[in-house]
Amino acid sequence: MRVRGAVLRAIGAERPFAQSRPLELTELELDAPREGELLIRIEAAGLCHSDLSVVDGARPRPVPMLLGHEAAGIVEAVGEGVTDLAVGDRVVTTFLPRCGECAACATDGRLPCERGSAANGAGELLGGGRRLHEAALDGRSGEVHHHLGVSAFATHAVVDRRSIVPVGADVPPQVAAVLGCAMLTGGGAVINAGQPREGDDIVIVGLGGVGMAALLAARSLGLGRVIGVDAVPAKLDRARELGADVALSPDDALEQGLRAPVVIEAAGHPKAFETAFALTAPGGTTVTVGLPHPDARSSLSPLAFTAEARTVIGSYLGSAVPSRDIPRYEQLWREGRLPVEELVTSEIALDDLNQALDTLADGRAIRQVVRFS
Repeated sequence: MRVRGAVLRAIGAERPFAQSRPLELTELELDAPREGELLIRIEAAGLCHSDLSVVDGARPRPVPMLLGHEAAGIVEAVGEGVTDLAVGDRVVTTFLPRCGECAACATDGRLPCERGSAANGAGELLGGGRRLHEAALDGRSGEVHHHLGVSAFATHAVVDRRSIVPVGADVPPQVAAVLGCAMLTGGGAVINAGQPREGDDIVIVGLGGVGMAALLAARSLGLGRVIGVDAVPAKLDRARELGADVALSPDDALEQGLRAPVVIEAAGHPKAFETAFALTAPGGTTVTVGLPHPDARSSLSPLAFTAEARTVIGSYLGSAVPSRDIPRYEQLWREGRLPVEELVTSEIALDDLNQALDTLADGRAIRQVVRFS
């Protein structure tokens, strides 16, 4: 079938992206779903730093690539072997499929799936190969790579069943979409990796989409204080609106001697990681869930690990098992304890994506969501 989507043809475009326009809106051919796959009509897709990191070269991927990975949609067709989902179901995409068979999949979410990671790096679906092709416009031909097994910045997508989690029809598309990446990653960093105990304060360093999701998850637990840390004053104001007990700049937090047993780093920057480590109390846990440039380096004191019995945990995708965790967040949202819709800064059109990349890069948005219907 013919679809319309946002394709990245070259990495490293100069800013402003509104002028360099790295994402080309074009028509593509999409194959029918194969065994174990589904065709979904995309309803909403969030713009995430993982998309920006491909555009600016921080996380190189093969091109041409149809970007987008955080999405919700409606099942329109199922391939052979898919028996637990039906046409008309609302589903959430997840950006790391789990094969359920490798050694990493046996770690209860602690390690990323080996096969899923390899497929993502190659721009393929978990079942192998690509389902996207140039539509022979302007003499182009050849395959187009998938982004993280999804490629959601398009009217439709074919995805592996293991990249999908169903949600109830009562969950609005923009809420469902954010559950699959921001909430899964930020919430999991707190609940799965941080594992705070009764009375524990929780600090979140970096208040973008993932950091704010972590803040909401921390509030839903009802333990100790929830403290937001960011260098952007507007984000501190928003953190207070979302229920943070305290919101501070990094300098103020350090000057006040703030320390907490659980600290989440969600900025993906070496300085933020150093700040998060400095704000962690003796015996505490620093969870880093941000994705910095591969060449980024931080400087920490090895003595602090030993003398203060510290733990640092890396958490990819919030150490999540999506099929287990997304229903948990869905139910918390349904109970009114997790206002996920508050993460959505604005709803935009597919044609607005290049300008939206600038907004994201400038730190002026939590989550911008492309709405298709």
